[in-house]
Amino acid sequence: IVVPGPNVILIVSTALTKGRLRAFQTIAGTLIAMIVQLLIAAKGTVWLSEVLAEFFKYIKWMGALYLIYIGISQLRAAVSTNQLASETSAKGTFWRGFFVGITNPKTIFFFGAFLPQFTTLSAPMEIQLLVLSVTFLLLAIICDCAYLLAASSFHKVSQKPIFRRWVEAVGGFVFIGAGAGLAVSRRM
Repeated sequence: IVVPGPNVILIVSTALTKGRLRAFQTIAGTLIAMIVQLLIAAKGTVWLSEVLAEFFKYIKWMGALYLIYIGISQLRAAVSTNQLASETSAKGTFWRGFFVGITNPKTIFFFGAFLPQFTTLSAPMEIQLLVLSVTFLLLAIICDCAYLLAASSFHKVSQKPIFRRWVEAVGGFVFIGAGAGLAVSRRM
């Protein structure tokens, strides 16, 4: 949970460039995506990994392309003389967080491989998975909020044009790198 992935990169980038409120909305989007993925994982990761393996390849590519698109948008904003990245609505930051979260197929496979290891046959599986999922979500919220608060403490400084261009450029390269890394990864 603590190791930064696409969700954390998006949350930090949003906190730096758009502020704390928009970053919280991004967390809401990534949280809903994780809930969807946890539900899918709880309903049968083995079945999904066999039957829907081809589908997840497409999801992986959609996620990779979207991360690259975000990166290119940020790079364009960094070199633009007119304006930096445009303001994003609450709905926009939520859906951006949701889309980045839901198109990361590694998450669902992590849930499917990780959570069952902490269950026992002596208790109902659904309840155990629910408790583990809620625990995971709470820890994810805490970590994501910690990243948000740390990044948002630099929000005022990041609004200076030179710093904001630097943040946009670095963020753009990070998103492009994350997208490229997802695209070339062999495992999901």
